[in-house]
Amino acid sequence: QVQLVESGGGLVQAGGSLRLSCAASGRTVSNYHMGWFRQAPGKERDHVAAISQSGENTAYADSVKGRFTISRDNSKNAVYLQMNSLKAEDTAVYYCAAGPNYWTFPFRYVRGWGQGTQVTVSS
Repeated sequence: QVQLVESGGGLVQAGGSLRLSCAASGRTVSNYHMGWFRQAPGKERDHVAAISQSGENTAYADSVKGRFTISRDNSKNAVYLQMNSLKAEDTAVYYCAAGPNYWTFPFRYVRGWGQGTQVTVSS
């Protein structure tokens, strides 16, 4: 099973940007469609972005479309989430996830989770 470690979270003012990184080990990330989820206090975990194994296909939740960009570098076994024009409602713990072996958005199931990284946006 793939092991995932997120980094890059922090505190940022509204309108600012952050770039999250997800480093994979154990198995090569190119075997997986990959995604980013987030969970705010008291709310369910939501799937916000996904990228196919080759990087050819991407998908986004309406709440982040046009502001967030998911990318991957299979040679570095890594996935990224560039977050621009951040809003207070983007505050959450962000999780990297290894998705199913077929392309779908949102993912129907997850084959591996990271431990999460906190993103806090001050208004």
